[in-house]
Amino acid sequence: MVKQSKRYAASAKSRPEEAMPLDKAVETLKGFKPTKFDQSVEIHLRLGIDPKQADQIVRGSIVLPHGIGKAQRVVVFAKGDAAKAAEAAGADTVGAEDLAKRIKDGWLDFDVCVATPDMMGLVGPLGRVLGPRGLMPSPKAGTVTPDPANAVKEYKAGKVEFRNDAGGNVHAVVGKLSFDAPKLVENIQAFLERIQGLKPNGVKGTYVRGVVIAATMSPSVRVAS
Repeated sequence: MVKQSKRYAASAKSRPEEAMPLDKAVETLKGFKPTKFDQSVEIHLRLGIDPKQADQIVRGSIVLPHGIGKAQRVVVFAKGDAAKAAEAAGADTVGAEDLAKRIKDGWLDFDVCVATPDMMGLVGPLGRVLGPRGLMPSPKAGTVTPDPANAVKEYKAGKVEFRNDAGGNVHAVVGKLSFDAPKLVENIQAFLERIQGLKPNGVKGTYVRGVVIAATMSPSVRVAS
């Protein structure tokens, strides 16, 4: 059993057990005793989906209104004009065979990997390295695109990818604890609306069954859904 810090234990003791409106939940989260660093704020949703059914996978991305408070490192597989455009848009690294070799040799110092469609023959074999880390480019996530420059701009602006896990849960970062409460509320509300818009047709009963928000080293707070 992991030993909890006195700060965490005190916060957990003061936490209301009932679900509360989003603005109150954010207020509660921001009211916990602070840490020495700026914690990330995460949202965790329990969905009433059957993750074993291909037509009930909930996956997508969203550019949050106020970003996530973190500069995401973006690498791009592209050549020619697309590569030049990606560099101009702020990509951290742009390449082709050279980039593939670097990743194959163990370099993974980035948060997002984008590729143009013509590069997927080169990127495909990297799936065993990129896939387990959630870094494999995908058309559904918008990371396989003929316009890598736009993808770079979106991720630099705070685009977040998400996909349900084997238990039908969705997790995502929605900002930093230092954000003003109204900005956190707007980010979380935008994320919830995005999830609602992706409700699979095959879902029976309640779709969003539980919502909690938490910071990196703080207890979770239940949100009324």
